[in-house]
Amino acid sequence: MPITANNPSRKSWLDVPKDSDFPIQNIPFGVFITKDDVITIGTRIGDYAIDLGALQQLNYFDGIELTDDMFMQDTLNDFISDGKKTWRLVRNRIADIFDSNNAQLRDNKNHKAIVVCKVEDVEMQLPVLIGDYTDFYSSKEHATNVGAMFRDPSNALLPNWLHIPMGYHGRSSTIVPSGIPVHRPMGQTLPNGESTPVFGPSRSIDFELEMGFITTDANIMGENIPVHETEDYIFGMVLLNDWSARDIQKWEYVPLGPFLAKNFATSISPWIVTMDALEPFRTKGPKQDPNPLPYLQQKGKHAFDINLEVAIEPENVEASIVSSSNFKYMYWSMSQQLAHHTSNGCRVNSGDMMGSGTISGPTPNSFGSMLELTWNGKNPIVMKDGSDRKFINDNDTVIMKGFCKNNEVRIGFGEVSSKLLPPFVRK
Repeated sequence: MPITANNPSRKSWLDVPKDSDFPIQNIPFGVFITKDDVITIGTRIGDYAIDLGALQQLNYFDGIELTDDMFMQDTLNDFISDGKKTWRLVRNRIADIFDSNNAQLRDNKNHKAIVVCKVEDVEMQLPVLIGDYTDFYSSKEHATNVGAMFRDPSNALLPNWLHIPMGYHGRSSTIVPSGIPVHRPMGQTLPNGESTPVFGPSRSIDFELEMGFITTDANIMGENIPVHETEDYIFGMVLLNDWSARDIQKWEYVPLGPFLAKNFATSISPWIVTMDALEPFRTKGPKQDPNPLPYLQQKGKHAFDINLEVAIEPENVEASIVSSSNFKYMYWSMSQQLAHHTSNGCRVNSGDMMGSGTISGPTPNSFGSMLELTWNGKNPIVMKDGSDRKFINDNDTVIMKGFCKNNEVRIGFGEVSSKLLPPFVRK
């Protein structure tokens, strides 16, 4: 079935600002509360939020097999469970409805008033009920930087890293959408030169620049998904800030890996950009040497050219861009990550989220964490007010943005923006 929604010459009858992340060729999916306090599934074109629940009630999806309340729910899980064919049919239909040449909704003032609203008038929600969250460690540059920093620089990568997409299971209960503030966590740390740990606020809060991908129901328990089929089970992608407490992490991660240093907060952008929308931006990933085992081998273009940016905005100060990177630098692809994840028969469900791992590029300004950008605090970054940052300060806001662009169209993710607050105090 062709992806007619991607036609680069298509225009919308809704006004779309130049260089918007959300032209009619994007059509992402999200969940929001309307100004009438109704929760609904929606999409976005330009600076307008589209109520898909209202569109469905008005029979604009006639002819597509959908349950009666498909878009009148508070999560996208059921829609994602319907699979790739349904996603494409719905996205193509939305593109047709809002095409500049289609008068059906454009000239119906009553319907338009119900369906279309301004983005600033809605409150974005977490788009899916995330049952499970897995975070990978798939940037060769990032893994090399961290290995060089804390181990022997000549043996920065552990022997298994080039053979296996590393990952660990995170905590879905603390995944929040953009705009929700995050509290500095308390935890155990081991002060330098001491042999006994102390308990208190983390002093080394970091961001991790990542992308997340959302899956549909992929398998039954015990079944593996071949690497050449995995893309059929990936619905779309979001920007992801996997907050980290580096001092807590340093003390706790041996022998079992990340725990409280990672699970206190993960922030994501609220609009899921579909893999169909990203199709024009496929590219080849880095050459893999040695060649992976057969179950991870793939040919063709399985990486995506997504420009990424991180800024830190101190309170009442203009934001400073601290990192400019790209998703195409990832050594292990999403396909390989999902194939490996299910290789032992682990079940993957609709709404599960996989984090790419920190995305670091080959140059110092493309590193995806403060740990790398300041080289563990040795080289502080100066903000526009003259203050410096080794890690993230209380009341700083971390802003991540991402977009793809070619000669014909720009497809973006909006942003994930989160403010770091002091530790939570019980009243």
